[in-house]
Amino acid sequence: MKKILLGGLAVPALLVAVSVPASAFEGRTVAAPNCDYGGKIESIVAQDEYTVVFNLCKPDPAFKAKAAFTPFGIEPEEYIDSAGVDGSIISAPIGTGPFMLDAWNRGDSVVYKRFDDYWGEKPVYSTLVYRWNDSGAGRLNELRAGTVDQITNVSPDDYDSVKMDDSLQFIPVVNPNTMYLGMTNTFAPFDDVKVRQAIAMGIDRQRIIDNFYPAGSEVASHFTPCSLPNACVGDDWYGFDPAKAKELLAEAGYPDGFDTKIYYRDVFRGYLPEPSLVAVELQTQLRDNLGINAEVVVMESGEFIDESTSGRLDGFYMLGWGADYPHITNFLDYHFTKGTVQFGNPFPEIYDNLITASTIADTATAEPYYEKANNAIRELVPMVPIAHGASASAALKTLGNAHFPPFGAPQLQFDDPGKDTLVYMQNAEPISLYCADETDGESLAACQPVVETLLNYKIDSGDTVPALATDCSANDEATVWTCTLREGVKFHDGSSFDANDVVASWAAGIDASNPAHKGNTGSFDYYAYLWDGFMNAE
Repeated sequence: MKKILLGGLAVPALLVAVSVPASAFEGRTVAAPNCDYGGKIESIVAQDEYTVVFNLCKPDPAFKAKAAFTPFGIEPEEYIDSAGVDGSIISAPIGTGPFMLDAWNRGDSVVYKRFDDYWGEKPVYSTLVYRWNDSGAGRLNELRAGTVDQITNVSPDDYDSVKMDDSLQFIPVVNPNTMYLGMTNTFAPFDDVKVRQAIAMGIDRQRIIDNFYPAGSEVASHFTPCSLPNACVGDDWYGFDPAKAKELLAEAGYPDGFDTKIYYRDVFRGYLPEPSLVAVELQTQLRDNLGINAEVVVMESGEFIDESTSGRLDGFYMLGWGADYPHITNFLDYHFTKGTVQFGNPFPEIYDNLITASTIADTATAEPYYEKANNAIRELVPMVPIAHGASASAALKTLGNAHFPPFGAPQLQFDDPGKDTLVYMQNAEPISLYCADETDGESLAACQPVVETLLNYKIDSGDTVPALATDCSANDEATVWTCTLREGVKFHDGSSFDANDVVASWAAGIDASNPAHKGNTGSFDYYAYLWDGFMNAE
């Protein structure tokens, strides 16, 4: 062993190295100059190696529910600083999850391998494969053939056959959701509220439910499903009244209707089980009830999401929303708050009430604000809520603990399947694997096995539980949230997890001036809408 002289004595170098103190932890911070920018977050500070402090501009009692959501997942600081800048992060995530990405075979599958250094309970199978098929019949055929272990979104026509098949298990999905017909008020004639109100009255929504949705689905009385607190305070939506609708169109200057388009993506979702059939039904109703001639236009999924949420579609569009976390802000704040451009220019009559309500923890105290917001949505008609859809998943009978959670992406915590590879089939291919900048469920599901968040959702209830943070606690005003991080966690690249990784991951999404604020589209929609805007935006 090499020795060095220390005080005249020959001492093994190894012993000297052990006695040298480690360098002090240098914590990162992301901050806005002040709260005048209008957002909820003033700063995020790595207070020490395992403590992160979120300083808010206004109270946010839903902080924990939001922080558990997949887009707020944590990747290594150094990786964010490099791959987030050069763009490679969108197809090659590095996380702390139970699985690590092995290969994304475009057009075919995403393959994951078990992460043997995972801090939590390790999966009992070594390989996880995500595949996709846009046909409900196609997914079910593969399940029955045993080439996949679980599928999403059973077609309504197949419910009974799945229930009667002794080799399968039928799994009802209790995720609250809404399907709506969107309009963008920066394009004529949707800039006229009378036109939008006419559309609201001129569609027979019950007919759509009866013909294209499974039993248990409901006509939407409000935008948010009534299972969430304060969702259905305020007046119910308009009833079907084509005579009144044609009268409003005439008053707006369109007695003979107008020409437009209906845009959609051909992806089966719980809120929209038969997108092509519903598109034709809406086309027929608009023509027969209102004299509106609408060309049906199918778009590629990623392009459709980007164009619709950016407010660039000049006609109607069919879209929907499934609950990500159990709070009304997930529905209303994402779609109607101040920074939202999806429906064109946002309405202060709606977002002023939402901004106030989102700072109030007590449901009863917040109710008057949500009542005003719901009534303003009804009066101004930025979109027409159509349905709250029932849906179901299915799995092989042999798959123990098969489930589909009410909130968040599937966690795939199965009992021993008796084999090394498990195959999960969803409706569509992920758009990217950098879910800080994605909103579609297929991408979020594909990110879930790899990238973890500070907190997680319980599979059966949606309540938050510890994940990368062992605890996140607020001050009395819910304006300062302090998260204590789990120690000893490793990323898939072998690096150690600490507070700087949290700050770097959140900074890429919330800070518009951050070099890694690029992502797939650069929209970072959840950061913008759930935290009321980006820091340091020009």
